[in-house]
Amino acid sequence: MTSAQLEIQMILSLVAVACAIPGVFLVLRKMALISDAISHSILPGIVLGFFITQDLASPLLILMATLTGVLTVVLVEYIQKTGLVKEDTAIGLVFPSLFSLGVILIARNAGDVHLDVDAVLLGEVAFAPFDRWTYQGIDLGPKSLWMIGSILLVSISLLFLFFKELKIATFDAGLAASLGFTPVGIHYGLMTVSSVTTVGAFDAIGAILVVAFMIVPAACVYLLTNNLKKMLIYAALLSVLASITGYWIAHFLDASIAGTIATVLGLVFFIIYLFAPNKGYISQWYKTKQQKVEVAMLVFMLHLANHDEEKERNKNHLQEHINWSPRLAKKVLKLAFQNNMIVEQHHIISLTKKGVDFTNKALSYISDNKNSELEGMKQNFFLFRG
Repeated sequence: MTSAQLEIQMILSLVAVACAIPGVFLVLRKMALISDAISHSILPGIVLGFFITQDLASPLLILMATLTGVLTVVLVEYIQKTGLVKEDTAIGLVFPSLFSLGVILIARNAGDVHLDVDAVLLGEVAFAPFDRWTYQGIDLGPKSLWMIGSILLVSISLLFLFFKELKIATFDAGLAASLGFTPVGIHYGLMTVSSVTTVGAFDAIGAILVVAFMIVPAACVYLLTNNLKKMLIYAALLSVLASITGYWIAHFLDASIAGTIATVLGLVFFIIYLFAPNKGYISQWYKTKQQKVEVAMLVFMLHLANHDEEKERNKNHLQEHINWSPRLAKKVLKLAFQNNMIVEQHHIISLTKKGVDFTNKALSYISDNKNSELEGMKQNFFLFRG
C-alpha cells in the first residue's frame, strides 16, 4: 500500500464520520433531502468567495459556502411556512435555483479556473493527496486531511457539549422549549455544521458522495436500532467500512472511487432493508403473516366461547363454520394447541382455562380498544407465535 493510498483512505474515513454525525440527526428529523439541497446550493457561495479572494484555498470560500447553505435552509423553511407547498417541494424550488446560479457564474466568469461542475458533483478523491500543505518546506500532508479532520474534531466536540439539547430538540421540540432550550438555535446550529461539513468534503469527494455519506448510513442504522448513541456509533463505523471497501473495489475495477463507494452504500442499505431484525422487509412480512394467524386464532377462540353446541366445535367442520381454508385451519389449531389454549376430545374442540382467560382479556381489549395492551397481552399468554 502506497502512502497516497493510505492518505486517500484516511480522507475518506474522516469525511465518512464527519458526514455521518449530522446525517443521523437529519434523518431523525425527516430532513434527509436538505443535505442534498445544501450540497448543491453552496456552489454559488464558493464561486462568490473565489471572486472576492481569487484563491481557491481561501478560508473565505468555506465561510461563503456555509452562509449559502444556511440561506438554503432559511429559504426552504420560509417557503414551507407559507403553507402553499410542502417541504420537499420547497427544497425542489430552492436548491436547483441556487445551484443553477452557481453554474452560470462559473460559465460566465470562471471558465479558465479549476472550478467545474463535474468536480462539484462527482469529486475525485484520488487527486486529494497531490494538494498538500507545506510549512517552511515541511510536508504536513494533504490539505483535505487537515480540513476535514478539523471539521470532524469540531463536530465531535459540539456533539459532546450539546448532545442532550440535540436529542431533546430532535424528538420533542416543544419539550426542549419548555426546558429553556432554543430549538430554533439548535436547528440552525445543526444546519451550520451540516453546511461546513459539506463544504469541507466538497472538493475532495463531490456532492453526490457527501449526500450518500450523510443519508445512507443513518438510514441503515435507523433500521437496526432505536438508541441514538448506538445510531451515531454504528453510522460512523458503517461509513468507514463502506468507504474503505468501496475504495479497494474501485482500485481493482479501475472505476470511479466516489461512484463505487456510493454503490457499496446502496447495496448495504438494500441488504439491511431486507434482513434487519425488527424493521426489515422480511421481518415485517413475517410479522404480518404471524399476526394474521394470531388474529385467526382469536376469532376461532371467540367462536368456541360463544358456542356450546358440539357440532359448532367439531374439528372436521371448522371450514364450514368459520369459512377457512384447510391450510389456515391447520395453522390456527397448531398455534392454539402449542399455547395450551384448547383441548380436543373425540374431534370436539374446547377451551382450556388459559384459553378462557385469554378470550376474556381479548374481549375486554376489543371493547376498550386499547391498542397498547394487545401485544403485551400476547406476550403474557403466548409461548409460541404464529
